Amino acid sequence: MPKVKLFAKFREIAGASEVDVEGKNLREVLESLCNKFPKLRETFFEGERLRDFVQIMVNGKNARGNLDFQVSEGDLVAIFPPVSGG
Repeated sequence: MPKVKLFAKFREIAGASEVDVEGKNLREVLESLCNKFPKLRETFFEGERLRDFVQIMVNGKNARGNLDFQVSEGDLVAIFPPVSGG
């Protein structure tokens, strides 16, 4: 079961910073996450398309834009909102 770490706004919406979810790829992981925390669906997706600002890392590798990215038992999926600064 992959572990998902949520940051900033996503953590606030879910009310949790870390959660275990089912899934063999990022699409399934995000679907499981949205089933647990329905408010995340409107934050992550615009229709069926993942919003451009959602950043996803799997075990430290950028997986953004590849919802078919395979995940395994014990993988760490980190989901970040946009980062800004100066």
